[in-house]
Amino acid sequence: MNLRTTRLASLFAAGILGLGLHATAISAAPVKGGTISVATIGEPPTLDPMTSTADLVGILTQHIFETLYTFDAKWNLTPLLAEKLPDISADGLTYTIKLRPGLSFHDGSKLSSADAVASLKRWTEIASRGKQAAKLITAIEAPDADTIKITLKQPYAPLTALLAMNNSAAIILPAKNIAPALTAFVGTGPYQLKARVPDQYIQLTRFEGYQPRAGEPDGYGGARKQYLDEIRFVPVSNANTRVESAIAGQFDYVDSLPVESLAKLKGGRSDPVMLKPFGWPRLVLNTKQGIMSNLAVRQAVQLALNEEDMLFAAFGNKEFYKLNGDLYPEGFPWATKLGDKVYNKGDAAAAKKLADGAGVQDRNIRILTSQQYEFHYKMALVAAEYLKAAGFKVDMQVVDWATLTQRRQDPALWDIFITHSPFLPEPALIDFPSKDAPGWWDTPRRNQVLDAFNQARTQDERVQRWAEVQKAVFDEVPFIKVGDFNAQAARSPALQGVQAAPWPYFWNAWKTAK
Repeated sequence: MNLRTTRLASLFAAGILGLGLHATAISAAPVKGGTISVATIGEPPTLDPMTSTADLVGILTQHIFETLYTFDAKWNLTPLLAEKLPDISADGLTYTIKLRPGLSFHDGSKLSSADAVASLKRWTEIASRGKQAAKLITAIEAPDADTIKITLKQPYAPLTALLAMNNSAAIILPAKNIAPALTAFVGTGPYQLKARVPDQYIQLTRFEGYQPRAGEPDGYGGARKQYLDEIRFVPVSNANTRVESAIAGQFDYVDSLPVESLAKLKGGRSDPVMLKPFGWPRLVLNTKQGIMSNLAVRQAVQLALNEEDMLFAAFGNKEFYKLNGDLYPEGFPWATKLGDKVYNKGDAAAAKKLADGAGVQDRNIRILTSQQYEFHYKMALVAAEYLKAAGFKVDMQVVDWATLTQRRQDPALWDIFITHSPFLPEPALIDFPSKDAPGWWDTPRRNQVLDAFNQARTQDERVQRWAEVQKAVFDEVPFIKVGDFNAQAARSPALQGVQAAPWPYFWNAWKTAK
């Protein structure tokens, strides 16, 4: 299924890929060998991408583990471990997936459909995206050693896209390693885990038995070529430290830099890499427990906030963000003009009146945030002041990102947390459709509009149904979008073959002499 219009493909080719070309253009023939160091926003909470939707986990583990499908440079679905896109029966209920022949895991064992079936069953049991799909799956079977068959209760258009994501990911593992908690991190990816020294580095080395797809690289799809001997991911939790390390040329790639650092970078030893538009920050509200389980209070919070001030505090320059209450920006088929009614109001008096009418006595709101994503923290500070003006008390809980991703799993520990994600090619990939994702939005209206969206058989019908999903979000407030924003990273001039991407990857990359 083509998830993109021609216009959208052009947008991404010019925006996400093209804007990085000044920093990532290939200037020499690929060179094999060498080690690169990559500065990340911190220590990952896990190396099991089934169990986390954190971007950091996906960035690291996509080098180790692979999925049946992925996305090409135009964000179309494309096969990875699968031989081709699935054969879908006329009634939309049966997906038949052929595996590529001759694939091996890092431990030397051969990949078979038995491994894939065991992995997908684990995915449906422990991954938030997998649990989302599991409600509609009646069977996952292996008709033969090279084939997987998935049978559904009803048509479910997002299934292939869910199988393609690199977080809460349907990674394929050796069946012998399947367990609720992984102890062996063995995949099929181009690089394998050699060492993890907590708070110091994660070391990956080339998997010599890797079998890339034929052809040329194509986004996350196509051939994954292994030029580098080794990749080291180094946690650097302080944003200012990451900026200074990029200026000094300390790392080959530095991820997640404040966009206002662009002027500094231009005078340093690293080249800036800008993704525009990248994604959207949001406040996730705990609909399951505590003060935010009251709909009127959630609506009061939405009414109280001034998103424009939050964005300015976070990014400081209008070139780096855009006011937009709709869940997708212009250029995506999913873009609407529905958000203006509830967006950027900053109306403290009306918000207080709404909260008063809810009869809630305890007005304390616990905001969970992290300074590792500095723009999260800055937005939280501004949000807190607007909420105080509306009569709420605010308890700011500032923790490291790994702790935040753990705490948000417990509804007793927070009321609001701040996160962000790239704009994803398929709305069902956003974590909120899952009732199991932190926030736990689960209402009759939510179920009705999402079921209708997921069962729609044509793209035009899905676009119409998506507008109904957005209306439900604006009315029931499971989360609040802050706006659209760009993302900033930096790379060494010696690092070639790296394309600007929401989750940077380093297969196809090589290192030249500076």
